[in-house]
Amino acid sequence: MKQPEDDFIITVTAEFVKVEHPERETETLFWNDLEAILLINTDSGPWLPDIWLTLAGNDSGCIIPHGTKGFEQVYDIVSKYKGFDFENVTRSMTSTDNAEFLLWTKP
Repeated sequence: MKQPEDDFIITVTAEFVKVEHPERETETLFWNDLEAILLINTDSGPWLPDIWLTLAGNDSGCIIPHGTKGFEQVYDIVSKYKGFDFENVTRSMTSTDNAEFLLWTKP
């Protein structure tokens, strides 16, 4: 059965991550511009994505729904950043509330 996450296309290079959304403009974040990483939970599941990996820069950013092909690749990259908060990952994955979980900020 097709899931809503299947409509997202994630491209990862050494320079950037790009997210093509089915209903929004394409988002691109250059790794050098990354300022913060969050997981944002919503109460939209299970019919819509409800956990979003959010990469925020000063003038750009992108959001990647959990379950999208490419999510794990991006997560594997960012989870290696010094100071990455794995406890907040666990909090996010066990939360059913609308909430934001800060995972990392640029030193």
